Parts: sequence; structure tokens; C-alpha cells
Amino acid sequence: MNVVAYVVGLLLCLVTVISVVFILVLPRQPQGLEKMTVIVNRSVHFAFVNLSRAAKTYEGKDSILAPTAPVALLAQLLFWAASLVLGFALMLLLTTHNFAQALTQALTSLFTVGAIHSGGIANPGIDIAAGATWVVIVALQIAYLPSLYNSFSRREALVTMLESRAGSPAWGPEIIARHQLVGIADALPQLYADWEQWAAEVTESHITYPVLLLFRSPEPWLNWIVGLLAVLDAGAMQLALNPTSAPSQTRLCLRMGFTLFNRIAGSLGYPVESDPDPDGDIQLTFDEFKSAVERLTAYGYPMERSAEEAWPDFKGWRTNYETSAYLLADTFTAPLAPWSGTRRHLRVGVVEPLRPPHRSPGAVKFAAARPEVVNPPRDHTSRIRKSNADPQ
Repeated sequence: MNVVAYVVGLLLCLVTVISVVFILVLPRQPQGLEKMTVIVNRSVHFAFVNLSRAAKTYEGKDSILAPTAPVALLAQLLFWAASLVLGFALMLLLTTHNFAQALTQALTSLFTVGAIHSGGIANPGIDIAAGATWVVIVALQIAYLPSLYNSFSRREALVTMLESRAGSPAWGPEIIARHQLVGIADALPQLYADWEQWAAEVTESHITYPVLLLFRSPEPWLNWIVGLLAVLDAGAMQLALNPTSAPSQTRLCLRMGFTLFNRIAGSLGYPVESDPDPDGDIQLTFDEFKSAVERLTAYGYPMERSAEEAWPDFKGWRTNYETSAYLLADTFTAPLAPWSGTRRHLRVGVVEPLRPPHRSPGAVKFAAARPEVVNPPRDHTSRIRKSNADPQ
């Protein structure tokens, strides 16, 4: 019987070590055995989402969700430690013949690097193996953290820069409107080029290190999912409204953007349509699209097509990323920006981007405030509410 326990313990230790190597060392999407840590991340996220139900504002909910990633990292480390302790304890049964003593010996060997022995007959080979394994895992974890925070910092830099171009929360038509209002529409090609590069980097880092998906932006109303969705919507609108004059970088940005959304959604187990029908239905309605086009017209944005003429092309572009973007925004409780779907854990209407007041010398100064919620939820059953006063 103890021989069987030894084999089971050895296999458990090997599986844990392999999982650690694949998660911390090998830059690939977690597959097979290493998905155990992904389950740990999801469990922590589920717990925090339920805790956030107690918050009465979106800012409060965001504050509760903010520690999810650090706690997930700690839980991941504790999971590996528990697996190794159990595995080495089962192996030590061969000499101790007592599970309580084997467990004590495994604990002291693992966490004191074999410097202290307690719990039955000593087994130097297993004691040394336990201590050495844990030292290596802790060293790898320490080296792993700077990579995580470096990837997080690179992701958030462009999201923060987008606030002045798209508002907070970000919205696609707002990007075009602001560039038109201040006469910098010629800066849009570079914006799309930057976000194409950004999307490629985020795809690689967030699929390789899934725990990055749990890191939230430092500011509640900024969010990388909503930000990318806004950039893609702006690009799709330009291509649909101005097919001959839209910058070439727009297509490249759209391609890389919906690749990011679809690959991350697929890595989380969501069904992703690899070749969606461009004539298929989308959740965004034509009336919502037409309203945004009318707003751009009022700001003097030049267009080659009317809303009716542009709608088929816009819908054809958006069908590539809408479903995946909405699923990710809902899963990670992103701000409820226009054109970003619904949220199971939020009970307010859509919040339009906050636009700072236009100031000039000698003008009357006044404070900027987040605007009222102007769009009801998509089921049109809830009355209009204020975003900073209603329960979430």
C-alpha cells in the first residue's frame, strides 16, 4: 500500500513541477496539466466578483475587484505548495508508515529547505528534493513578477493615453469626434498603427500569462477591453463612411484587434467563430449607429456615405469582434461604455464618455462632472439613472 502511495506522490510532485515550468518558464498558452493554475485564477476571480456585489457604485465595485490578480498569484503559489506537501508526504509514507508524521516531515523539509527535521524516520533524499524544489519555485516566481508588471505597464500606458482621445469610458465615435473638433484628424493613422502594435503585444502576453487578464486599470473608468473596442469601432466607422480616404493602417489595426479579442476569448473556453458571416446580425442596432453618424455630421466630419449606405460595411467589420469583445467585457466587469454590450453584475444604463469642458483665457470656469446616464439598458426596461448614484 505504501508503495502505491509513493508512486501517487511522485506523480503528483512531477505534475506540479511540470505545471510550474509551463506557467513560469515556457512562453506558451497553458495547455493540459498547467491549466490547473488557470482553474485557481478563475476560482479567485469568481470569489471577488461575488464580493463586489456588495458595492453600490461602479467605483466601489472596481475597488473590490482590484486585488483579484495579486490574490490569484498568491493562491497559485499556495496551490503549488499544497500539492508538493501532499506529494512528498505520500512518498515519505514508505519510511514513516504514518501519514501525520509524513505530512509534518514534508512541511518542515519544504519550508525550511531541509534544515529542520520533524516527523518520524528521516529520509534525506526526499527531504533534500523537497527543499530544493521549493527554493527553485520561489526563485522562478520572483523572476516571474517583473515580467508580469512590465507587461501590465506596457498595456496600461496606451490605455491611459487614449483617455484624452476617446474619453472615459472610451467610445469609438468619440475618438473620431474629438479628432475632428480639434483639427487633428491627421493623427488617426498613427493611432491605429500604435494600437496594432499594442494588440500584438497584449495577445502574446495575456495568452502566455492568463493572470494578466485579472489586473485592472489604476483608474476605474479606464479599461483595456473597452479601449480596444473603441479603437476598432472608430476604425470600422471610418472604413464604412469613407472607404476611399480611410488610412491603410485602419485595416491592419482592425485585423490585429479582432485577432486579440478572439484568441483571448478562445483561450478562456468561449466559442469563437473563426469566419463569421459579414451579412449576419450583430447586437448593435442600426439606430445606435445612425445616431452616432448624425453626431459626427453635426461636428463637421466629412463623409463619403450616408449612415444607410455605410451600415452594411460597418456591420461586416464589427461581426468579427463584437461577440468576443462583449464576452470579455462582461466577464471582467469592464465599465459600461456605449456600444460595449451588457454586464451581468452591473445594474445601470450606459455611461457616455466624460468630455472635459472647453477652456480658454477669460472664459467662465466651471467644474467638469461625469454626465448623466443617457442610454437605458438594452432591454429598455430600466429608467435612466445617474452613473455615480445608482446601485450596481
